[in-house]
Amino acid sequence: MKAIGRTVSVLAIAAAILLGSTSCISGGNVDEVDKVPAVKFVVTDAMQTSFYDADGNIIDQPEIGNPLYGQDAQYQCIMPSYTDNGDGTVTDDNTGLMWQQTPPLDKMTYDEAIEYVENLELGGYSDWRLPTIKESFSLADMDGKLVAQDISQCIPYIDTEYFDFFYDEGRPYTGSYWTSTVTRLPAENEYEEMEKNYGFNWADGHLKSYGDGYYLDGSSTGSSIPAGVRAVRGEEGVYGINDFVDNGDGTVTDRATGFMWSQQDSGAVNDDGTLRSENDAEYGYGRTWVDTLSWVQKMNEAEYLGYSDWRLPDAKELQSIVQYGITELPAIDLEYFDLSRADCYMWSSTTCGDFPDTALYFAFGKAYGINLASGGAAGMGSGGEMGPPPEKEESSGSVDATVDDFVDTHGPGAMRNDYKDTTGAAVQAPALSRELWSQLYGEEYPYDFDPGLDISIFDLSASENAADYIVIYNYALLVRNAD
Repeated sequence: MKAIGRTVSVLAIAAAILLGSTSCISGGNVDEVDKVPAVKFVVTDAMQTSFYDADGNIIDQPEIGNPLYGQDAQYQCIMPSYTDNGDGTVTDDNTGLMWQQTPPLDKMTYDEAIEYVENLELGGYSDWRLPTIKESFSLADMDGKLVAQDISQCIPYIDTEYFDFFYDEGRPYTGSYWTSTVTRLPAENEYEEMEKNYGFNWADGHLKSYGDGYYLDGSSTGSSIPAGVRAVRGEEGVYGINDFVDNGDGTVTDRATGFMWSQQDSGAVNDDGTLRSENDAEYGYGRTWVDTLSWVQKMNEAEYLGYSDWRLPDAKELQSIVQYGITELPAIDLEYFDLSRADCYMWSSTTCGDFPDTALYFAFGKAYGINLASGGAAGMGSGGEMGPPPEKEESSGSVDATVDDFVDTHGPGAMRNDYKDTTGAAVQAPALSRELWSQLYGEEYPYDFDPGLDISIFDLSASENAADYIVIYNYALLVRNAD
């Protein structure tokens, strides 16, 4: 498989498999158990194989001490493994989930998707369902790349040796598939009253939520975006369900995955490993992606919390602890984790495949964006498909949007991308982003910026959705394989 420049720990892999294999089925007879595959919460490698600098150039593997050491390709976790059952189904050998191999060509509304899986008979089985967002993301291969101008150059974010994927030739960036996971956070404005369904986009590698045709109260909006369907079967309520243990030393172990996590994020930790109090001037300060990689190395030098093998989690590891369907922020289990900000964003070690000068992060707070559309969802183009925002006239920093136009576009737990450093196009956060930061946290924007350089969000062209909240200074949780 695609293992380049990585360190393999056979003992860690074996331990993770054992720790993820403890689920069982209760009730029912033997025949019923045989019909439903037993499921394990095994998080497989994100599969990114190249190393990148802050400007998105491919570089040689960084050595320890290099500021870019510790990115995704530096480590190898459990490798994906699939079995083609020869009947239109594929079994994930790690998780136990069985998947539909070839999705239908036609996109569907949310209601149509539910009806489709309920009536699907495939491989001799009729108990197919929509996957949860964690089940769906378990198939993600983050070595993908979207080249919207030439589909033949595209690499889907899924293993096409086992799974079929079809690009929309007219809108090749629209590759999101329905899941059963929806937003539950109470609305603070009219836009947020719409229920949104989380989906992973196999075309461009984004994980966001989209309008499914319902409001949070269950009533119909009369409009659902079209999306793809890939059905799954297997024991429910297992994959994605954490089993946390507070170790009493600032660490938390998830017995479901075999990962150990730092209990507090980087906003509460100095470069020497000492903790900041909430009264410290720099409490809650974020770091760029490049500075975060360096900070992780400093934590290992300091043997933070008694360990020297911490790493910045890759996108799939970090997503494993997101709590979807929460009703208050942050989107994490507050019984075990203590984040420095409720509305916050956590870096992963994974570079964004389409825009390699950016890295992926998860919104543990609201996934803010500017509501650009009239009569539709933020960032929604004509025809009801999620895509690039409407064209804006060139401006010298001025836009016809204000900080009040920010809404929770894609829901807590969305995976997004920000610039890796204050270089290139993003020498600083745009003015509207700085204003929202101050509004969220109740204090003046603390990071250096040039008041004479009034960058607009719309001037940053590296994202297909340039209306996203540009943060740059995010936080980090540390992970290691549990002993």
